[in-house]
Amino acid sequence: MTWDIWDIAKFLLATVSPISELRGGIPLGIRLGLPPWFVFLIAVVANALIFFPVFFALRLFYDKFLSRIPLFNKYLDSLRKRGKPKVDKYGFWGLALFVAVPLPLTGAYTGTILAWLLGMDWKKAFPAIGLGVVVAGVVVLLITLVILGIISIP
Repeated sequence: MTWDIWDIAKFLLATVSPISELRGGIPLGIRLGLPPWFVFLIAVVANALIFFPVFFALRLFYDKFLSRIPLFNKYLDSLRKRGKPKVDKYGFWGLALFVAVPLPLTGAYTGTILAWLLGMDWKKAFPAIGLGVVVAGVVVLLITLVILGIISIP
């Protein structure tokens, strides 16, 4: 079996796109004829790794620009103070569940932005987002395989 580099590129582009993420990448990759195991593995890894550029770009942008705006600082401090009890209570599992739900605007990008806004430590946020991405990937993969008739529900 040969894999078309353009099909892989389309699949990867859909997977790392903020709108579709793996929710669009997995169905597209399988529909393009790529092996489901390959599609799942690459989609999960690529989608989880989105965390690093987004989280640290937000931190850098805040440190260089937004921190100089008193109104934004006041807003961010207020948001983090109001969110702290929820982060303390639900933190890891809340973020993982948020990312795991395969609906629009609940993926790795939004989860990463939410983690940054609420002041979560990246060392806690990344594993939660990674777990959420894996769960979302499994759900999307199974739904895709059922819809395409590759597997059937008895």
